[in-house]
Amino acid sequence: MSPKRLATAREAAETVAIQALGHIAADPQQLGRFLAETGLGPETLRAAAGDPKFLGAVLNFVLNDPALLENFAAGAELTPAAVAAAHEVLSGTNWERDIP
Repeated sequence: MSPKRLATAREAAETVAIQALGHIAADPQQLGRFLAETGLGPETLRAAAGDPKFLGAVLNFVLNDPALLENFAAGAELTPAAVAAAHEVLSGTNWERDIP
């Protein structure tokens, strides 16, 4: 993958993750569960949102809850597969087909 395509894919994946974080934050129950699982406090979320690894963890959280995944994907007009693809980009998973 060319550096420009990689940057574009990463930017798109980060956008999906930030949307997911907003979706989680809008639901007090989901936000409480997310904060409990990550060990973060509400005051540290904004700073953490700049870290691609954290954004990957946000998408991992969404992917591990089928109801949350469906709800987020529908609200963001994405498919669950698109959310999973964004997670792959942010988690740094290299597939054999991506290696030159």
